[in-house]
Amino acid sequence: MAVRLGDTAPDFTADTTDGKINFHEWLGDSWGILFSHPKDYTPVCTTELGAFSKAKPEFDKRNTKLIGLSVDSVESHKGWAGDIKETQGSALSFPLIGDEDRKVADLYDMIHPNADNTLTVRSVFIIGPDKKIKLTLTYPASTGRNVDEIIRVLDSLQLTADYSVATPVNWKEGEDVIIAPAVSDEDAKGRFPKGWKALKPYLRVTPQPNR
Repeated sequence: MAVRLGDTAPDFTADTTDGKINFHEWLGDSWGILFSHPKDYTPVCTTELGAFSKAKPEFDKRNTKLIGLSVDSVESHKGWAGDIKETQGSALSFPLIGDEDRKVADLYDMIHPNADNTLTVRSVFIIGPDKKIKLTLTYPASTGRNVDEIIRVLDSLQLTADYSVATPVNWKEGEDVIIAPAVSDEDAKGRFPKGWKALKPYLRVTPQPNR
């Protein structure tokens, strides 16, 4: 069964390269990103895990924990970590779940039989401190993910969780945002003291409120 936006992220206990974890306890009050890769010792996955490891300080600044998964064993992950460090210039800096029995992959619907009936696709789940699913992305095995885009959407999710705004197309941290239509002009005066520009009654643009 697919995991949808707003659902509680399925909890699980699993072995990882950092030891056994209970997922919800491990998340604590942090945001979390759970992402799968099809298989250890494969080229695209090697580049991805190196890039996520290099970017870990950016996720740390955003109170966000990273955790990866494939249907390989923890021992396989640990052996592969050496290749990641050697070829990508960054040691693995977050845990990888060993999921040989596909327990977690099945909980999160990470195996799409019409693509491959044994390997996980490139799933991404962003999970809020309330343990709810805030974003899902699904890539085929052949296409590597864009770490900058995942940071961008994380910034948007964290901003819009705290303020009654939405982020427009191609928005990046520091750019103007859109006041939610549910906020009246009268309420907006108190919430957005920097003011706004009304391009249409339903399209009110205001500076990012937390900057």
